[in-house]
Amino acid sequence: MTNPFDLSGRTAVVTGARRGIGLAMAEALAAAGADVVGVSAHLEPEESEVARRVRATGRRFTALRADLADRAAVRRLADELIALEPIDILVNNGGTIARAPAVDHPDELWDHVIEVNLNSQFVLSREIGRTMVQRGHGKIIFTASLLSFQGGITVPGYAASKSGVAGLTKALANEWAAHGVNVNAIAPGYIATDNTRALREDPERDRAILARIPAGRWGAADDLGGATVFLASAASDYVNGIVLPVDGGWLGR
Repeated sequence: MTNPFDLSGRTAVVTGARRGIGLAMAEALAAAGADVVGVSAHLEPEESEVARRVRATGRRFTALRADLADRAAVRRLADELIALEPIDILVNNGGTIARAPAVDHPDELWDHVIEVNLNSQFVLSREIGRTMVQRGHGKIIFTASLLSFQGGITVPGYAASKSGVAGLTKALANEWAAHGVNVNAIAPGYIATDNTRALREDPERDRAILARIPAGRWGAADDLGGATVFLASAASDYVNGIVLPVDGGWLGR
């Protein structure tokens, strides 16, 4: 029987692959058999941690740099990826967060977060998705958030962008499912990464968050690997337009 989770012969692009969730996603995809193209604004051309981990699985790794806050750079990235080789899996993971109360939240922070977390995601998905539609197959995975469902505190741009990602996931799925392209999203819960450092270092917020998580712990980046492989593989061929929480039970409370 063929393993539906086997990604051998596939090429996956992972944005924000240098560290955290993106690094874990890239490693999981490689372990399932995919070659990986990692993208990050500051990704080392050689000897990065993500390159080391992917190559340790026996798969190929290609490093590309792109600033997702720069619309022209995102378009150049799309052109470079299309010229590189057929892309089977696109993981739109790159993102940012800015914390400031709404009454003090400057336009510059709002614009930057929306550009990185939403606008760049659409541009890259549109360009790569077009090639997938033409070939009749492909997998696009967005990194959404618990704030695709909730509003958060002091992160209005982040909450708006991640709600937008959930909507974009469904919109693209509606158009592309009939063409063999699966578009879905993963909504990580409270994961111990750089983005959540401020919360974990605030004793009151840390206690409140842990008390709400049925699993009783902060998530690890590696906890996202299984969901990523599932949505990238043939095992999810009839899964379209979902936002899959990986949150230790947070939303179940």
